[in-house]
Order: sequence, then C-alpha cells, then structure tokens
Amino acid sequence: MEWNEEKLQAKITQSDTEELLDSITAYRPGMEPLAVELIERELHKRGVTAAQIANHREKCSQTCIFLPDGTAKMCSLCRSPAIKEGWGWHRLLGKIPIIPRWLRCCAKHSTQL
Repeated sequence: MEWNEEKLQAKITQSDTEELLDSITAYRPGMEPLAVELIERELHKRGVTAAQIANHREKCSQTCIFLPDGTAKMCSLCRSPAIKEGWGWHRLLGKIPIIPRWLRCCAKHSTQL
C-alpha cells in the first residue's frame, strides 16, 4: 500500500477525537510511527492532554479484547474497539435475524450479542 501523508492528514483532521484516541491507544501496535505522531499532534491541537490519552489507554486495557500482537479487536459493526465477543445474528436490513455469526461488539453495539 502506498503511503500518502496528505491523505492521512486529511483523514485525521476529519476524524472525531474519540476515534483518534482509539487509534493511538487500542490500535497503536498496528500503526506506523508517523501515523501515531500525526494523530498525537492533532490531538494536541484539539487540547487533549497526555493525561487524557493515558486515561483512555488505561480504560482500553481494562475493557477491550486484544489480538495476540496487542492490537484491540475491532467491533464487527463499526470501527470502535470491541469489549465483548460471541454469537449474534447477521440481520437482513439490519432488523431480521437470518444467520448466526460470530460478532465482536463495542460498548455501543454490545446488545447485539
């Protein structure tokens, strides 16, 4: 994959603060060092302190489910870190359960299990 710093910076700028915090805490082991640096710079511009980042990291370490490499598993329904996993339903039109499937869910989607 080609590295494009301008596109990455644009994506970082458009992302909300919670997404950026998840990126540099829960998903940090799988990220390029330059991407981490750009995200930290953006968070600093937004007034997020090192203590707030550390608190988010601690919360993730206590609640998230991790892969063997230390990266958090991602929710099957969004890009947030998963806090639980188990059998759920693949739903037709988001409503009608049709096929059981293994899901990983964040706090927002944890009722899907």
